[in-house]
Amino acid sequence: MVSRTLLCLAVFTASTPLLADTVWLKNGDKLSGKITLFDGGKLLIQTEYAGAVPIDWKQVKTLESDQQLLVKQDAYTGEKAKALHAAEDGKVTLANGDGPKTVELASIQQMLKPKPVVEDLVWKGNIDVALDYQRAENDTDDYDVDFKTSARHGRWRHTAEGEYNREFQDDVVTTDNWRGEYSLDRFLTDKWFWQGRLVYKRDKVEDLARQRTVGTGPGYQFWDDELGAFSLGSLLNRTDYEYADGGKDNFYSVAMKWDYNRYLVAKKVEFFTNGEVGKPLGNVADYALDAEVGLRYKVTDWASLNLKAERDIIKGSDEADLSKTRYTAGFGVTW
Repeated sequence: MVSRTLLCLAVFTASTPLLADTVWLKNGDKLSGKITLFDGGKLLIQTEYAGAVPIDWKQVKTLESDQQLLVKQDAYTGEKAKALHAAEDGKVTLANGDGPKTVELASIQQMLKPKPVVEDLVWKGNIDVALDYQRAENDTDDYDVDFKTSARHGRWRHTAEGEYNREFQDDVVTTDNWRGEYSLDRFLTDKWFWQGRLVYKRDKVEDLARQRTVGTGPGYQFWDDELGAFSLGSLLNRTDYEYADGGKDNFYSVAMKWDYNRYLVAKKVEFFTNGEVGKPLGNVADYALDAEVGLRYKVTDWASLNLKAERDIIKGSDEADLSKTRYTAGFGVTW
């Protein structure tokens, strides 16, 4: 009797479809899957038949979901909805026990799965590793590791990045440097933000041994959604140089920095470029440029292959003259 009951239960379970989220579009189409995120005007739904599908929020008529979501109607506060129920066109009902509430879709700025501590935390980043071994008349071993990660909650965004390069030629170290950067952005509006930044560079081979930069200034976020992001920032910097022979220098500068990435081919390929060009105030140098551009191919949801080109220039002062171009290919982890 017990075996028969268990068999019936297994058959019933196998024949019962799993609950799925549903999105109705204004053109009459309907998509089923799992809502993962709404941010930057794009609703991302994970489907079995097409993978992750981004949907323009303005094209959504209504939607429903059986999962708990944090629904934010402004940048500061959010409401945990135990479920979402379909409503009339342009609206959705937030189900919270005895007090369901129907809201306009246009009033929702963000939807995401609540986190244990900081509920509205959005965290993304990548780690890339490149190795190059050449065995010829001159043996060369080249190592490159870099990372970039950002976390946003409310009107605050934290960004940390770093890079380490080391190269041997016939067992002699020809390149040995690392760089770390931290920036904190405070969004004044949905697009405008104010940034504070700290950068430190250490080079054990070049004449310019240490660089320290502290800067602050306004920036503008053109977009930041599931398909990519683009921002520009202007900074007033204070930079300190230390040379290998013990000499020191410091100066102020103005700079423009950019950060751009765009996903292509159904989010399989990512094009990215970021960097900074600066002009010292005074006669220290003509200009300084630190930039990179590259492609990242996602092999799986988390693993990727990458190609990058990096350009580093300090032009003007004889002591600080520097011009380096570096090409790398490697693999990485993305989240």
